[in-house]
Amino acid sequence: MTDNEKIKITRGSGNVFRDVGFPNPDVEQAKALLSAEIIKVLNRRKLSVRKAQALTKVQAADFSRIRNADLQRFTIDRLMTILGKLSPETEVSMNVRSRSKKTKSRQQQSALAC
Repeated sequence: MTDNEKIKITRGSGNVFRDVGFPNPDVEQAKALLSAEIIKVLNRRKLSVRKAQALTKVQAADFSRIRNADLQRFTIDRLMTILGKLSPETEVSMNVRSRSKKTKSRQQQSALAC
């Protein structure tokens, strides 16, 4: 790359699943955030998947899937339940924001171009 070349920068939406075109990107992001919290609790408490299973009665394979980000089998509700069993003192909150006008207009332009 030379000094004269310009780099094109594209600002993300704040949701990588939306940026790469996943169906249901908001659900995917919520599941990813919840699984990250579950992994933090497992790591903080130094729990193996077997120890977590004994503690919560959730299958060890489910904890393995969460650690490997294999989240297709999980609903948001199921992940919330697992997190609650692991760490009842954890508080989860979400902020819902409408998309900016720029994001909406870009999506409308993309839809029109198809």
